[in-house]
Amino acid sequence: METITIIWRSMAHLIFREGTKSPLRLSHTEETHRPENRDEDSQYVSLCQGGEPAAFEVLVRRHQKRMFNIAYRMTGDYEDAADVVQEAFLSAYRTIKKFRGEAKFSTWLYGIVVNHAKNRVRHTGSKAYHEPVSLDDPPPGGKDGPAMDPPSQDSSAVDLLMQKETQEKVQGCINELEKEHREILVLRDIQGFSYEEITQMLGIPDGTVKSRLSRARCALKDSLKKVFGDL
Repeated sequence: METITIIWRSMAHLIFREGTKSPLRLSHTEETHRPENRDEDSQYVSLCQGGEPAAFEVLVRRHQKRMFNIAYRMTGDYEDAADVVQEAFLSAYRTIKKFRGEAKFSTWLYGIVVNHAKNRVRHTGSKAYHEPVSLDDPPPGGKDGPAMDPPSQDSSAVDLLMQKETQEKVQGCINELEKEHREILVLRDIQGFSYEEITQMLGIPDGTVKSRLSRARCALKDSLKKVFGDL
């Protein structure tokens, strides 16, 4: 079962209970052929704001994967990340009428998941990195756990072990960064957001983003040197 299905089913009863209309399935074919599908969410935001909760499922499907990646990188734990994404979507749904379109809906939404992830880390602390997981593929066997990165057919067991150990060490170095440095590094260097998007998400000046990113990169480089030697 895909992460999207797990998240959507676990929150749908809350959304539809709060909505003013009965559940209405929106066709994936209809969504796919809309010209705004890749970049524009305004139509579905408007439907949600007008009391159509089923439109929110489209927004969930569009953004859940990147939100999960952000939450996972910031918390370092699969279950925490899933909880964070669910909480963020519910928060977004409950406050969507306050969204006025000053920024892109996606920027507003990602800002919410960042705040929820920060709160989760603040209350639980950083979790140790366990197994490298693929956030793009569904879990094997239809279970709810994370999917392991599929091994290359020409990779030896030794190669795979080395790759796994390297991933674990790198993620461990990221987990050791200060929280404000980790979030900047995740948003800019891992997720590829622009400086403007990050300033909107975090509500901090552009100069602060750049200075924190510089310190985060230096701290990560120093941490990696301790683990791997000179890079």
